[in-house]
Amino acid sequence: MADIAGTTSNGFTYEGDYQPPSAGRVHWSMTFRFDGDYAGMRHGCVHGMQDVPAAALEEAVKRDIEQVWTQSH
Repeated sequence: MADIAGTTSNGFTYEGDYQPPSAGRVHWSMTFRFDGDYAGMRHGCVHGMQDVPAAALEEAVKRDIEQVWTQSH
């Protein structure tokens, strides 16, 4: 597992983890906060990640997190 944290375009911070690719899929789970207050949790899966370098993998996970969170808020 790898830890990951960041901030979405709508100002929510997140922290959580993702698992290295298995059969080209990366599963992630995040907790979101706004101004330090709990705002929710989400999980997701990014497909087609076989043979992707670690830096590109983390960026793909962050893009998916952004999309999943901002589409729901």
